[in-house]
Amino acid sequence: MYKKARYLPAGDKGIVVEFGSTIKTQINQKVRSMFLALEQCQLPGILELVPTYRSLMVFYDPLVWEFNKLLVELEKIEASLASFKLPKPRVNLLPVVYGGEHGPDFQFVCQYTKLTPEEIIRIHTSTDYLIYMLGFTPGFPYLGGMDERIAVPRLEVPRTKIPVGSVGIAGSQTGVYPIESPGGWQLIGRTPVRLYDPSRTPPFLLQAGDYIRFYQVSSEEYQEIAQQVEKKRYILKTLDYVEKRS
Repeated sequence: MYKKARYLPAGDKGIVVEFGSTIKTQINQKVRSMFLALEQCQLPGILELVPTYRSLMVFYDPLVWEFNKLLVELEKIEASLASFKLPKPRVNLLPVVYGGEHGPDFQFVCQYTKLTPEEIIRIHTSTDYLIYMLGFTPGFPYLGGMDERIAVPRLEVPRTKIPVGSVGIAGSQTGVYPIESPGGWQLIGRTPVRLYDPSRTPPFLLQAGDYIRFYQVSSEEYQEIAQQVEKKRYILKTLDYVEKRS
């Protein structure tokens, strides 16, 4: 983590605020703090804020701000972040049916890792995954904290169509496909919960800074939840996040 953020021009209406060069929880907390502090400040002429693992892109109106003047304001906000309190994170509990038609690559993951199906499921469901950011497709959560024991390579040839709700692993990351899309992750299961629904307010079910905990359900339970989701009666289960002490 940098002692002081780096401010990099991005065209004539963008500034990249970099807090570090690696993917770490502490760096991402700085990104979120800056993001939320800027939202609260409501500076005129700020068009959009795009948080990532380690930086924040600030889009601004060049007719309102000159680069150097906005830089001064951003540095003032950064200097106040030590006293900025992030909201308490929540843990989103996502039901997943593993293997079978919903997890076509589940057996490959077992073979590659030399672990049993029960061990794969136990490891995958035993972690609270930090949502670093949303991107790639609407509502796609970039998660951190996956156990390296179940890490597997991406598909050599990506699929052209992955079903909504598919849960996959690629390298040392796991994630959920919010919409039908192409992708190269190894699919191990599927959740009936819709992470993105344009008819819902807000359309995104998850937000950066919160956590996901997967839990196993049967095919019958999957269908029951899917019906509730379709009728817009499903209420996502959440818990307060409790930080594990070493």
